[in-house]
Amino acid sequence: MSVQEYNFDGLIGPTHNFSGLALGNIASAKNRFLISHPKKAALQGLAKMKLLMDLGLKQGFIPPHERPHLAALRRDLGLKGSDHQILAKFRQRNFDTLRKYSSASAMWVANTATVSPSSDTADGRVHITPANLVSLKHRAIEANESTAFLKYIFRDNKFFAHHPPFENKYFDEGAANHMRLSMEHGDKGLELFIYGKETSKKKILAPKKYPARQSREASVAIATLHQLDPDQTAFLQQNPLVIDAGVFHNDVIAVSNEDVLFFHEKAFVNAEEIIKKLSDRGIYCLKVPNHKLTIKEAVQSYFFNSQIVTLPLGKMALILPKECQDKGKIEVLIREIIAHDNPISQFYFVDLAESMKNGGGPACLRLRVVLNDEEAKGVHPGFILNNNFLAILEKWIKKHYRDTLNIRDLADHELFQESRTALDELTQLLGLGSIYSFQK
Repeated sequence: MSVQEYNFDGLIGPTHNFSGLALGNIASAKNRFLISHPKKAALQGLAKMKLLMDLGLKQGFIPPHERPHLAALRRDLGLKGSDHQILAKFRQRNFDTLRKYSSASAMWVANTATVSPSSDTADGRVHITPANLVSLKHRAIEANESTAFLKYIFRDNKFFAHHPPFENKYFDEGAANHMRLSMEHGDKGLELFIYGKETSKKKILAPKKYPARQSREASVAIATLHQLDPDQTAFLQQNPLVIDAGVFHNDVIAVSNEDVLFFHEKAFVNAEEIIKKLSDRGIYCLKVPNHKLTIKEAVQSYFFNSQIVTLPLGKMALILPKECQDKGKIEVLIREIIAHDNPISQFYFVDLAESMKNGGGPACLRLRVVLNDEEAKGVHPGFILNNNFLAILEKWIKKHYRDTLNIRDLADHELFQESRTALDELTQLLGLGSIYSFQK
């Protein structure tokens, strides 16, 4: 039975904007309140998906969440009245609150959940735990929708074990702080959980400028829920220095794929012993020293937020943000990686400028799910892309998305109606069923 990795990318939503809500995300803060381009953003994300499909990889998608999330506004603030009345109220006052309920940040599905393949789990099922994202309000409201989507997409309980997101006592940011290493995707893997804080210990090294988002307690709980072998599980602390430099998630400073671990030398705290053990196991540990690329340069370019993917013939490719192109230091590093003894043999640049302005590169936009042939049959087929679906999505985006969006447009009732109409049509075009609350 063959085993393949599926990348499920977040389809960028109609309210893509630059609200600057994410503390510690330097790009988000820098571009706060700029005019955004939702149509361009969604098409850029779609182009990345097409590239991976053209390379022979399996590609799925996770749909946008409904925004503004008026149901959550009603629930959290006890609001009453029609949709139009609520939007009018926030247009006149308390607009900052509306921004938090209008973010299209669910597009970065690396934060949607942590996924362990069946080869790693004791019961032989794929285990999925949605992230609660409680560090930031505009992301915490994603958890319930993400949970429903994941259950709907990975729908056969024979193959998939779904766990609820944690209560607020644990801080969980999903697969952006999780890596997996194995000789091949189908082999039993070593799962690495990266955390920034341990709330039960006061003496742990901690960032001084920005908050650490992932807790060790959440990571340990996920490993337990997923029935992982303790001998095949490791927990590494994220270096607080890199968090303060803008590395709000581990996937901004490290990435892995099968037997390759690619990371900046300052990514972790006291990781030397684990790195040596990995090297002894035959893992290619590609460490980039600070004198070749500083943390600041890594954050500016999102070099480590690249995807490493296994091509059909077994070699690997780097999928890099366009911001890495024509950068002298990075070009040298890429050439060194390609030339040295490791499986990475190709590289491609993708234009994700709209996502990058909010602090999301190629790796942020995808959730990795390793599936064997039988498990793949248990996935809703409407969420697995082919060329026909791609063409439908491209036409749909061009029809429904605005070319430009001003931050004040979020209180526009017309935008709200446009978004609902678009999402309703999306489900009909791809035969997804009624997945949004407003459809029920």
